Amino acid sequence: MHYWVKASASDFSGTLPQPRSGHTAVPIGKSKVVVFGGLLDKKFLSDIAVYDIENKLWFQPECTGNGSDGQIGPSPRAFHVAVAIDCHMFIFGGRSGSRRLGDFWVLDTDIWQWSELTSFGDLPSPRDFSAASAIGNRKIVMYGGWDGKKWLSDVYVLDTISLEWMELSVTGSLPPPRCGHSATMVEKRLLVFGGRGGGGPIMSDLWALKGLIEEENETPGWTQLKLPGQAPTPRCGHTVTSGGHYLLLFGGHGTGGWLSRYDIYYNDCIILDRLSAQWKRLPIGNESPAARAYHSLTHIGSRYLLFGGFDGKLTYGDMWWLVPEEDPIAKQFVESPPKNLPDNKGMAAGNIDIQSAFKESQRENSAIAELQRRLGISVSLSGPGLQIIDESEDKDFIELGSRLIEERVSINEQDLLSQKIEMVRDHWRKSSPNSIPLKELGPLLRDYQRLVTRHHLANSGSDFQSIESWLSGKEAHKFYHLKNVSQLRMDDIPKLLAEYIKILPE
Repeated sequence: MHYWVKASASDFSGTLPQPRSGHTAVPIGKSKVVVFGGLLDKKFLSDIAVYDIENKLWFQPECTGNGSDGQIGPSPRAFHVAVAIDCHMFIFGGRSGSRRLGDFWVLDTDIWQWSELTSFGDLPSPRDFSAASAIGNRKIVMYGGWDGKKWLSDVYVLDTISLEWMELSVTGSLPPPRCGHSATMVEKRLLVFGGRGGGGPIMSDLWALKGLIEEENETPGWTQLKLPGQAPTPRCGHTVTSGGHYLLLFGGHGTGGWLSRYDIYYNDCIILDRLSAQWKRLPIGNESPAARAYHSLTHIGSRYLLFGGFDGKLTYGDMWWLVPEEDPIAKQFVESPPKNLPDNKGMAAGNIDIQSAFKESQRENSAIAELQRRLGISVSLSGPGLQIIDESEDKDFIELGSRLIEERVSINEQDLLSQKIEMVRDHWRKSSPNSIPLKELGPLLRDYQRLVTRHHLANSGSDFQSIESWLSGKEAHKFYHLKNVSQLRMDDIPKLLAEYIKILPE
């Protein structure tokens, strides 16, 4: 079990960095973390903020340096790459305004001196939203990005001693070009996950690149990995941080909907277990930080430090520790653990009001009021986020029932409404996802929401724990809170139909 603990100003001395997103935060050995650049209110940043781990001190070093244009350090930027090799932090590319950058810098963190580097070989084109990782303690590998005109799928390897770039020639199948992905070296392989690709789709594929270690004498090649377990949803702007025998994925940005798209920001923690080679949800014992993307998550000892990010509206400056339950600062949660909180599957959709739907007799009011107070949610059957209507008031549903009855046998007028309802539900029970016309998806979604509501009101009663348990369900009824069918994606239809059939009355 892990816990999120919000850091306060009293946890640190010194001056904390200002809010930002699209920055980098790299650990230098076990002594410090260096934050550089980012974006705040359309202003690109070029400042350095350093966290001294041992002294729990934030400070802004006085840097020296000399660039090609006489500047001390890199120009303001965001969405660049930063990689640490020993005491040096290497910076490449990024964006400043609408301009993609292709300059190359190194910061010596022992003397806080910037140097603009003149490299040679196969020079990468200017780009932002690329991803890079260290290969041992000498080389850096960089993959993909966006050059302002196209998504990229090239691989470059930099020798930080000779300052020579080499474009890696890769044979065989290649990942689709992308930007906003993650790229992490795990032993001898570079693992690339997610990102936004050609044409704009956001991806959830995982690829491994071999042939980066000279001593292995392997031919460079990509392999797509399809691992079992609870894989992450498609996203970009996430972080993947190495922590012992697993990789920790946090946050990111995706899109929802089908006929109309909307933004989704995530705050889930998913681990890729290197020992079992599968995806797993990291058990979290309390409420997570606000969902976000383009943040930083740095591994410090047994802890992770989350800083900054953006959720489509706000730029964050908060800091959070993610700690195991044996950590001293987790003691407050372990000794008096909170009741289960509603799992929002790690998403914050700016234009969705997540509401729970209940309509119950007066005897249940106290339990629901307590639920509202404990979980901080609005509980009502019909609210601005979700309207549950009876079958008799669902015009499209009844019209479909009428058509189905006409196609089959004639039915007595007596109890005609119930016959129509049974006919529609039997029709969908026997349907395949591909056979359902688009015009039936709206009635299907509304009937699914009706059945979910009735099922849980009938089975939960007024028992507080049972109601709370339903709200805390991790995978069940994932389409319950959708406002309308336009928020469905094509690949949601089989899942919606499968859930619907499970809850149909016998």
